[in-house]
Amino acid sequence: MTDSRLRNVGILIFDEVEVLDFCGPFEVFSIARAPGATGDEGGLFRALTIAERAETIRCRGGLLVQPHHTVDDHPDLDVLLVPGGQGTRRERENPRLLRWIAEQDQRTEITASVCTGSLLLAAAELLAGHRATTHWAAIDLQRTYHPDIETVDDERFVDEGHLVTSAGVSAGIDMALHLVARLHGPDVAGTTARQMEYSWDG
Repeated sequence: MTDSRLRNVGILIFDEVEVLDFCGPFEVFSIARAPGATGDEGGLFRALTIAERAETIRCRGGLLVQPHHTVDDHPDLDVLLVPGGQGTRRERENPRLLRWIAEQDQRTEITASVCTGSLLLAAAELLAGHRATTHWAAIDLQRTYHPDIETVDDERFVDEGHLVTSAGVSAGIDMALHLVARLHGPDVAGTTARQMEYSWDG
């Protein structure tokens, strides 16, 4: 178990982002607490949403979200999380956002993706030579466009150390709990899952 310093988790959001892809991990990181902490004390992570511009994001299903920060004004990040959704098809052609992802990856302790967020990590040239996963419906797409990635289709998440990817949507919650366990121990992750009333077997 590592130190209990407060870590900044930057969660990228963009138009047509899948809601649970980012809200699930946001919930995990925002409620994880140090052992024995009560109420709002003892938070282990500061979860922040980050967008390219300071504009309201229209998520899949029409949910509107105002990001905390933009790619130009966010604090230093310990963890970067890139979710998926239909918007990844557009953003994988966005050189400014891909440069930002690559630049953050040089500084983060962990860079992670949920669902087709892996396509953005791949487009930013971060996953070559690694094992990774994505949403089941995008497995063939990722294998076609990025044959230099060992894309696996039978795991909820793949932990490669600095790089961690998860399968689609709800799998992001499992990955986030795994990261809590990795950084702060399984008891903290178990308590977090219990607080969420989420069935998690560690």
